[in-house]
Amino acid sequence: MLLEKILYRIPVLETLGNQNRDVSQIVFDSRKVSENSMYVAMRGVAVDGHQFIPAAIANGSIVIVCEEFPTEIQEDVTYIKVENTAVSLGTIASNFYGNPSEKLTLVGVTGTNGKTSVCTLLFDIFTNLGYKCALLSTVENRIGEKVILSTHTTPDVLTINKLLSEAVYEDCQYAFMEVSSHGIHQHRTQGLHFKIAGFTNITHDHLDYHKTFAEYLKVKKSFFDNLEQEAIAFTNIDDKNGNVMLQNTKATKKTYALKTLADYHAKVLESDFNGMLLNFNGTEFWTHLTGKFNVYNLLLVYAIASELGQEQNEILKAISLLKRVKGRFETIKSRTGIFFVVDYAHTPDALENVLDTINDIRTKNERLICVFGCGGDRDHSKRPEMGDIATQKSTLAIITSDNPRSEDPASIIKDIEAGVQAQNYSKHLSVTDRKEAIKMAIKFAEGGDIVLVAGKGHETYQEIKGVRSHFDDKEVISELLEIMGK
Repeated sequence: MLLEKILYRIPVLETLGNQNRDVSQIVFDSRKVSENSMYVAMRGVAVDGHQFIPAAIANGSIVIVCEEFPTEIQEDVTYIKVENTAVSLGTIASNFYGNPSEKLTLVGVTGTNGKTSVCTLLFDIFTNLGYKCALLSTVENRIGEKVILSTHTTPDVLTINKLLSEAVYEDCQYAFMEVSSHGIHQHRTQGLHFKIAGFTNITHDHLDYHKTFAEYLKVKKSFFDNLEQEAIAFTNIDDKNGNVMLQNTKATKKTYALKTLADYHAKVLESDFNGMLLNFNGTEFWTHLTGKFNVYNLLLVYAIASELGQEQNEILKAISLLKRVKGRFETIKSRTGIFFVVDYAHTPDALENVLDTINDIRTKNERLICVFGCGGDRDHSKRPEMGDIATQKSTLAIITSDNPRSEDPASIIKDIEAGVQAQNYSKHLSVTDRKEAIKMAIKFAEGGDIVLVAGKGHETYQEIKGVRSHFDDKEVISELLEIMGK
């Protein structure tokens, strides 16, 4: 593509060299440069891409986009100076791939919890309604029936535009995308045109990255601040920060809630482990999903689909046929009557929501055993909070490993135990090995008891000391039930 087209709408500060260039590829990793590439030098947390400009040129880059020119200028290379390369890359990527987000109805969902569920449910509903759709999520990326491995909640901006351009090529009409705080902060959504943006909730998470809750909130809010006037912004006004999201947005404002007067309102009429009877804006229907957190997810799905012009009875019919999202309140019942719930809950709020859902349903004659851990190399401050929640709201909490990564699992468990209150201390055990922890829960459980295995959900691996090994909570539960005869 001609350099002139790639730089459309880019505020260029200064240029050096030949402007009549035909660029074959855009990269921000010098190791991925090929002949006639454009290399965008980005300043990361640990590494400054400017130091790799010579390597990029040696590998075949003919255009360098940077924030400052290198000391050595090569005559056969074009240099483009911009104020912020990370911001510019979004528009560059969109231009290079033909601005695909303008050719689709792009829906972005942000929040601490619920992003994956909402986006996946939207993808399933619109697919069932006869539309070809794309999905960009934590669990997987999809273009119609094609599944593409997902490595980040929000991919880098080049990957996003590449996926969206493939979706356009495959005649997709809608794209549903998780928008993480990391992705927003690192400008991975820059240059994208969102038709609808949805906010689920905001609670304690990612403070290892954002440092303070105020900064985390500010980053989330910036997603709505940057929406175009033609967009629609949805917020959960039951969340105490819900209205904050919409304070400065130019988009049309819409609200949804269970407890507050809103544009879209829900009531829970009945609830058990098999599903719920709900009322959305005056219409009753049944869903196979369970839990108040899922009522919020479904209500946002319903609201978005309604604003996109779908007939409301058709939406509710499609919702009633939905299956549970992988790793989100998935259930297994053993032949001896033990009820297992596998859920991705890995934040204090998510763990509390799942435990509250189970406690609302159970009769209290059965025990609730909770197996959980916290990830290594991540926010330490949420660990004691999760220890407190699990021991308060369970009959027995078995604290174990999640993905320890480079940290000592015993040290993580010690951080979690620090939050256990004295009166609940006898209600917990610590077992470092996750499989052994699940085995212990099965050993203690009897018919009718409920075992929550939380934290990993859809994940099929465990990372210890930099090594990823296969580990699937559902597989482990099934395997142990068979071995133990339960």
